[in-house]
Amino acid sequence: MLIAMAGLPAAGKSSVAERLGRTLPAATVAVDPVEAAMLRGGVERGQPTGLAACVVAEAVADGVLALGQSVIIDAVNGVEAARRQWRTLAERHRVPVAFIEVVCSDPRVHRRRLEGRSRGITGFEEPTWEAVGRRRAEYEPWTDRRLVLDSVADLASNVTKAQEYLAEAAQPPRSAS
Repeated sequence: MLIAMAGLPAAGKSSVAERLGRTLPAATVAVDPVEAAMLRGGVERGQPTGLAACVVAEAVADGVLALGQSVIIDAVNGVEAARRQWRTLAERHRVPVAFIEVVCSDPRVHRRRLEGRSRGITGFEEPTWEAVGRRRAEYEPWTDRRLVLDSVADLASNVTKAQEYLAEAAQPPRSAS
């Protein structure tokens, strides 16, 4: 199965992705560390490193799926082109794709998380609250079925909801009778 996380920076998607990766088990491929590695490797900051990091993450996920293992993609996935990328990859491997969007319904909590976080990703600059606002404005409406989790709730209950959703999503479609 391919599980594509979605949500604004600091909404809580990485926490859910990491916990799911341990419990399923599934490989977790996070785009931010890939982008940071590209920058450390000499790619200039003016280049479209975010897009390139998604392409690299897709290549890694492609290899994991080829091994018959599940993979979790940890990225904003705020636009249809990104979501289509994951649907296409899942179709190529004939595996289900499940989208899980994590939101933070309390803007004060969201901002505090963003401004207080330090993930230790060498070479990666955390976005500003203003940059998150721009990402929010660019966020495109969903056409895919997805689970929406609010990270104001505790992590354990959100992970349980995600596990239940994924168990259902992994079932083959029922034929009409």
